[in-house]
Amino acid sequence: MIRRPFLASLLATAVAAPLVFATPPLAAQTAWPSRPVRIAVPTGPGSSLDLIVRAMSDKLAARWGQPVVVENKPGAGGMLGVDVAAKATDGHTLAIGFNGPIAFAPFLYRRMPYDPAKDLVPVIMTTSQPNVLAVNADKVPAKTVAEFVAWGKAQGGKVNYSSLGNGSSAHLTMELFLAEAGFAATHVPFNGSPPAAMAVAQGEADATFMVAPALLPHVRNNKVRMLAVSSAQRPESLKDLPTLASAGFPNVESLAWNGLFAPAGTPDAVVARVNADVNEVLKDPAVRQALDAQGLTVVGGSAADFRRAIDADVRRWGPVINRLGVKLD
Repeated sequence: MIRRPFLASLLATAVAAPLVFATPPLAAQTAWPSRPVRIAVPTGPGSSLDLIVRAMSDKLAARWGQPVVVENKPGAGGMLGVDVAAKATDGHTLAIGFNGPIAFAPFLYRRMPYDPAKDLVPVIMTTSQPNVLAVNADKVPAKTVAEFVAWGKAQGGKVNYSSLGNGSSAHLTMELFLAEAGFAATHVPFNGSPPAAMAVAQGEADATFMVAPALLPHVRNNKVRMLAVSSAQRPESLKDLPTLASAGFPNVESLAWNGLFAPAGTPDAVVARVNADVNEVLKDPAVRQALDAQGLTVVGGSAADFRRAIDADVRRWGPVINRLGVKLD
């Protein structure tokens, strides 16, 4: 349990150095891919990252003329799966990453199995989505953010919350919210969003912050109640939820992103090929509909766009993590 004050003004004044990612060499690879392409997913089956990769995999395989092998490797807050790409030398391995093991981990861990700035090349941001504040529908009577805060303060420190892993956007968003709201709760991390959502549905955890896909089945079964989204951007499927800003917490804003990474040293031509093909697949109406139904907003864009978004996340969340004093090793 972490109980530390948070200075909102720090967000506007503190600056963290951006990650400077390795630039791949100019060497060209003429016949890529020449073998199956592996995409490592650092979370389990049914998670939002797993859904994204599987929604794209068949269409990418058709474009590349090679199978796309999806490999789930959850653990260590996403670092195990991302490390698959960081260590790969076969020229045909990618990983889908997210805020935690890329932008947050350098502030959370003294030692990491890879250096995000040196060992990985950002290829394309696939989607982004707000974290959703959700509660167990039976144990927690709150139907609004204000009611949840009042309920939480009345529990005398006995509230707990689940997340999809240590150092994830879900974990840090809740810690930021608790600091702003003025009450304490115990963090219970899981390997991925499906088990974290299940813990709330079954009453093992009182609340959570996470992206919507794993929550939606439990919302439909009236086991989980969603209260608010953590960003001003809301996909169509979440448009009826209020934002945390409108609920009185303008400093608690977070946007979880997902995107593909390649190992450092990947030729520019291969990065450009993957970027172009994923951009085209993300335009497919069936893919867009499948992702939007899960509360995921398609992003796309260039590799440079993705790099800038990561640097912005580092500048915003590095000072927050340091101020909250969240350390994971």
